[in-house]
Amino acid sequence: ARAGADKIVVSKPGRAGQMNAGAREATGQWLLFLHADTRLPENMADVITAWEFSHSAWGFFFVRLDSPRMVFRIIERLMNWRSYYSRIATGDQSLFVKRELFERLGGYADIPLMEDIELSKRLRRTGRPLVALARATTSARKWEREGVVSTVLLMWRLRLAYFFGADPAELVRKYYRANPVDNEDREHRE
Repeated sequence: ARAGADKIVVSKPGRAGQMNAGAREATGQWLLFLHADTRLPENMADVITAWEFSHSAWGFFFVRLDSPRMVFRIIERLMNWRSYYSRIATGDQSLFVKRELFERLGGYADIPLMEDIELSKRLRRTGRPLVALARATTSARKWEREGVVSTVLLMWRLRLAYFFGADPAELVRKYYRANPVDNEDREHRE
């Protein structure tokens, strides 16, 4: 990260706080939130041009998982379909938003999980998103390590619980109990 960075921002642990800290330091009109295991499409210049001429103040990318297995093509289609019709993006989809709107909404809520979904819900009340059909490619590592079915079931269980009012602090504990390798990675980052 240091090699390609203009600036390294240090903040407390927690994805929402880290993204808010990065947004405060950014200088552009648009903010792009990119996970470390996600790569943007090669035609980003065209995508940025589309942002500038769009009437949307926020959006996200369709996602591509970096595994050649056919099951991941199905998962991609379902994820992209879900996000397109619900207008709710997850972090793997590299959410982008005009700085003014992000600041007006107060940025990411300081919650330990579902911060991307929570922000998307607020953003969709402001208008339709621009859906970048160019795909952001994200790692399928977790799916391959934990199993496709197990990962899908866990994610949907957590989302449904959140939808019905579960505390994100409890959901994050369930997530890391189900994904001990992710928990080890998390402890090293903190």
